[in-house]
This record gives sequence, structure tokens and C-alpha cells, in this order.
Amino acid sequence: MDDLLRGRERLLEQMEQINQELSDPKILKDQDRLKTVGRDRVRVQNLLEAMRVYQKATEALAEAQQIIFLGEDADLVTLAEEEILELEAQAEKAEIALKRKLIPKDPADDRNAMMEIRAGTGGDEAALFAADIFRLMTRFAERHHYKIEIMTSHPTEIGGYKEIVLTIQGEGAYGLFKFESGVHRVQRVPTTESSGRIHTSAITVAVFPEAEEVDVKFAPEDLKVDVYRSSGPGGQSVNTTDSAVRIRHIPTGIVVQCQDERSQIKNKAKALKVLRSKILDKARTDRVAKVADARRSMVSTGDRSAKIRTYNFPQGRVTDHRIGFTLYNLEAVLEGDLDTLIEKLQVAEAERALAAGIEE
Repeated sequence: MDDLLRGRERLLEQMEQINQELSDPKILKDQDRLKTVGRDRVRVQNLLEAMRVYQKATEALAEAQQIIFLGEDADLVTLAEEEILELEAQAEKAEIALKRKLIPKDPADDRNAMMEIRAGTGGDEAALFAADIFRLMTRFAERHHYKIEIMTSHPTEIGGYKEIVLTIQGEGAYGLFKFESGVHRVQRVPTTESSGRIHTSAITVAVFPEAEEVDVKFAPEDLKVDVYRSSGPGGQSVNTTDSAVRIRHIPTGIVVQCQDERSQIKNKAKALKVLRSKILDKARTDRVAKVADARRSMVSTGDRSAKIRTYNFPQGRVTDHRIGFTLYNLEAVLEGDLDTLIEKLQVAEAERALAAGIEE
């Protein structure tokens, strides 16, 4: 963190330049520029404050450690020993806060998130695990006061999901949930296994920012729309009218479908919403792919085909493979307690971004 503190002088120079620009009467004639510079000022102020808090915490901790090491005054040593644990916690908290502020800001982080959960290898067990992960994400969203809306789903007869697509609505949803993109693996004895043998199954999770109509425009000739009767578990028809909708975006080949609503109009509206978000995400992914080194350095934008996390039921553990971090509280995680994992991932992303020389 010494390198981070050495950046303080650079930030002070930036603040001086910002203040000079804000003091120029000409900026009042350009409201867009005024807003941009104002946001830059707040960002630099927040960074400087985070650095100040971190420096104060680390200096207090170093002073206490020095008193204990020297051992010259018994009363001071006793006092330092009583405070050392609290000072260590304060320094760690300040370090995490500072690293978070140094994460390069993705403009999409403030948007709603769209999440697609698909059963992968493992047959029925994978579908059941997809349902478990859907429940986990729902619980996590509730903890952070986000609203969940199911866009489309394909349930199985035994209570799992072949696929389920949902939106997570609320400011900052994408920035929080983007870390969940990738392959989630489960190791457990399936309910369908009579011999008690542990199976390994997997699902894929894709998270992308929700697109607005202004983000993606469709020409009529770009879309191929099909309607059909919706089906439930086992393929049986659950509606007597052609209410389900499938839309293919011809330029990209992306296909979406929606059948959860009884109204064809509502299903089409939901399908278009999903389609816009997928097209926007593809464009974002293509841009990121052009800077492959930066992509590899970031935790949250990794390849969605990569295994990111394992849920091991016999050992009660959850391991995130991107950062090599393991928790032995599987039951709590499945109830939506992802905060510790997300915090570790956010800090790792900040460290990797800084190591790669990516500036905010």
C-alpha cells in the first residue's frame, strides 16, 4: 500500500487543476463540462480522504507495535497490547476501503443487472443446483434491498431449472452481481443417487447490465419473431394460445424466448428487454476483448466458460478459484451470505487493476 500512498501527490496536483478549472468563469457556460469536473472533484476528494484514514490507521498501528517491541514502559506496553487487535482491524478496514475506491469505475456498474442461469453438465442434478443458485441470488438481492423479476424460465419436473433469466433492479446491481459470471460447480450426493456416491455437476451464470431502449435500436428486418404455445415441465402445454415468443436477432444470431406470461404482448416485451441487454453485453465484451491483457487482469470480467466457484457439500465449504479463497460456511452462503466473497473479489480486482497499470 506504500505505492498507493505515494500517489497522494499526484491526486493533490489533480485537485489543484480541478479547482483552477472550476474557478474559471468560462466553465459556467458549459454545464456538461461543469458536471464532469464536479464529479472528478468528488472522486479525488474521496480518494484523498480514504488515503488519509488509511495513513492515520497504519501509523497508529505502527506506533503501538513499536511500543510493544521496545518494551521500555510497562504501562504503555499494556495499553498498546490492549489496543493492538482493534488497531489491526481499523487498518485492515481502511485498506479495503481505499482499494475499493481505486477500482476503475465501469459506467455500467450503476445499472440494473440481468442474470441468466443455465444447467450444465450433470443432468437433473445440474438443474436442481441451478434452482439452488437462483435461490441464493434471490436471497443475496433481498439482503441488499434489490427487486427481482423473472423474465423467463424453463423448470424441470423435479423442481430444478434448465434455464432461468431474471433482472435485479436497483442502483448498483450490476456492479455487485457481475462477479457471479462464470461456471459454478457443485460436489454432493444427488437426491436421485441411491448408492450415496458424490457427483460433480455444473451450471453457468451470465450477468450483464440491463439495456435501455435508447442503448439498442432494432430495424424491423433485424428481427425474426416466432410464436408458439408455452410448455411446462416435461414439455406439456400450459396454455391454449400461442402466447410464447421467440426472437432471433439476425445480425448477431442471438436468440431469446419468453413464455412465463399468459399474454403474447407481455412475453414479447420481456423477450425484447432480454435481447437488448444481450446485444449490449456482446458489444461490451467485444470491446473488452480488444484489450486482452486488461481483461485477464480483472476478476469480474473473466471468461464465462471458466470455473469460478465450487460448492462442496460433504466438507461444507465454498471455494472461489479466482482468488483462491475458501469459506467453511456453505449453508450461510446458500442463504445469500455472499458479502465476504464479494468483498474479497472487489479488493482483488482493485489490486490486479493497479498492478496492470489501469488508472481510474
